[in-house]
Amino acid sequence: MTLTELRYILALKDTGHFGRAAEKCFVSQPTLSVAIKKLEDELDIPLFERSRGQVQTTPVGEQVIQQARIVLEQANHIRELANQGRDPLGTPLAIGAIHTVGPYLYPRCIPLIREHAPEMPLYIEENLTAVLREKLRASTLDAIIVALPFNESDVVTQPLYEEPFVVLLPSDHPLAKKSALHHDDLVDENVLLLGEGHCFRDQVMAACPGLSKTFANGDRLLQSVVEGSSLETLKHMVVSKLGITILPLSAAQVAPYGDGVLCTRPFANPPSRTVALAWRASFPRHQAVAVISKAIKATAPAFAASAD
Repeated sequence: MTLTELRYILALKDTGHFGRAAEKCFVSQPTLSVAIKKLEDELDIPLFERSRGQVQTTPVGEQVIQQARIVLEQANHIRELANQGRDPLGTPLAIGAIHTVGPYLYPRCIPLIREHAPEMPLYIEENLTAVLREKLRASTLDAIIVALPFNESDVVTQPLYEEPFVVLLPSDHPLAKKSALHHDDLVDENVLLLGEGHCFRDQVMAACPGLSKTFANGDRLLQSVVEGSSLETLKHMVVSKLGITILPLSAAQVAPYGDGVLCTRPFANPPSRTVALAWRASFPRHQAVAVISKAIKATAPAFAASAD
């Protein structure tokens, strides 16, 4: 039994397809298939049920895979300990951020990270919270930037900054005449939201309860006519006057569209989110985490208040 074989069975479990699992592991399909069959022969049990176009885990295979995840996580921890012994700021660091944070925070903080740790290459990723959570647990990512609440066993979270929400609307929209908006001002508007799975969508819905109210006949009180795949897509739709949207302040730049096209208005009682850094409690490169945290806190005041 080898760590490579354990990685292969995890890839097959995650993809459900020999070809995609092989691509994920950067090997040929025959290589992966032979290695998994070899492991099954060694254990003298089938780990997977194979049928035309479908691969399913057997009950005992599911238990083996759960243990394999633990073994691989511990193996990665050994490597991390070795890296820390050499130079905690001299080896690559993998960080991820949710889609509504990464594009706006990375350009601000990465130059400062490079300044404080010039010999530490960065692997950068943006994804949904659920995906980042899984990759952090699997040690594919070393640290992630998410919005609170974020609860995960054996994971440390550190609040970084508090960020208010603002309303983005066309400059000639009637609401643009107001200096600050109340939640009730949005009742008759088409509010554009991110699609299901984005935590920012849930935060907006919680901050503005009117978005989810319904009449007795089931009609929405406030209609979200379109769901966008990104905050930038929502901006484009606002430019086209499909509706208005709510954004975190860091994402509310309007300059790319030219003067007089878009504007932002704050809420009279601004809803907000807390952005935090999360990493495994067992992750040994504390200096690297500290550099990331320091860089983010140093750049966040441009659009938010410190959470300390």
